[in-house]
Amino acid sequence: MMNAAYSFNSFSSDNLKASKEFYETILGLQVDETDMGILEISGIGNHKFIIYPKGKDHQPANFTVLNFEVQDIEQVVTHLISKGVVFEKYGKPLKTDDKGIFRGKDNHKIAWFKDPSGNILSIIEER
Repeated sequence: MMNAAYSFNSFSSDNLKASKEFYETILGLQVDETDMGILEISGIGNHKFIIYPKGKDHQPANFTVLNFEVQDIEQVVTHLISKGVVFEKYGKPLKTDDKGIFRGKDNHKIAWFKDPSGNILSIIEER
């Protein structure tokens, strides 16, 4: 029964205005505000996700809530840094380089950053 359903991600924000600006201007995604007061973000293939207001009760997850698969992580990270995005720096076991890119086995590359509400996002180089 569920195999016929459409699924999508959702997570909260403590500031929808800042989230809209970030996802639209910095990440370049299509952002629409719905009648219910949530943000619907599309422009990523056939997928979409929503961000809903949580206000002062918002607690960002301490794990990655959304991943973006890209062809050239170096280019995307450099571009986002130029727009003010700060990438997370980690030590062992996920040691990142100066730009914030983790290079794992089989040349697996991933970089993590946060949105204005502290939600953790990542960029993964497709292999």
